[in-house]
Amino acid sequence: MNILAIDSSSLVATVAVVKDDIMTAEYTINHKKTHSQTLLPMIDEIVRMAEIDLSEIDAIAISGGPGSFTGLRIGSATAKGLGLVWGKPLIHVPTVDAMAYNLYGTDKVICPIMDARRSQTYTGLYRFEDEEFVIEMPQCAISIEELAAKINEIGKKVIFVGDGIPVFKEYLDEKLTVEHFYAPAHMNRQRAGAVAVLGQKYYEDGKTETAAEHKPDYLRLSQAEREAKEKAANE
Repeated sequence: MNILAIDSSSLVATVAVVKDDIMTAEYTINHKKTHSQTLLPMIDEIVRMAEIDLSEIDAIAISGGPGSFTGLRIGSATAKGLGLVWGKPLIHVPTVDAMAYNLYGTDKVICPIMDARRSQTYTGLYRFEDEEFVIEMPQCAISIEELAAKINEIGKKVIFVGDGIPVFKEYLDEKLTVEHFYAPAHMNRQRAGAVAVLGQKYYEDGKTETAAEHKPDYLRLSQAEREAKEKAANE
């Protein structure tokens, strides 16, 4: 099983190839560059350096959202284009699920938090039970106030991962009544390796789609759409 994975749902651009349960290559950069400038060169680099035979790729796993609207569109277009050219299926992996999978095996509740602006976060709640990945609350867009209340209600130790940590840490430290932790730098952002491994599980379960069928999950309207809707409501 050979999976190429792509994630451009945030500022992070990351690609990976997992072959037969071995991480063959992973390339991640967290810098202010347009994903349209980075993704294809990154894929080309890992293919060249690891001497990967693209004909052996079984599927392309794509982080399907939520996240940056522009980033998701670029990642989606890249995966769709490669899928069409290579004739390979796509595996739609929810972004927040893949972020949680970075913390495989933890005994804590995992809470990814992505900054969705306006005190909103893209989030979900997950745990591992006997090595099985359990989704307690599917990925969603809610306010940080709602999330904190939900975590306090659950009453279990929780570990946070994601770019929402620097934004919401002060609030969470003040409002949470449960013991909580923050993932360290090597696992607190999106990683294509997690997208690939989770994507492989979905592939084995038959959860694939054609390149033509794939579209991102935004979960929210874009800023332009929200402003247009607010304008129309006030007229």
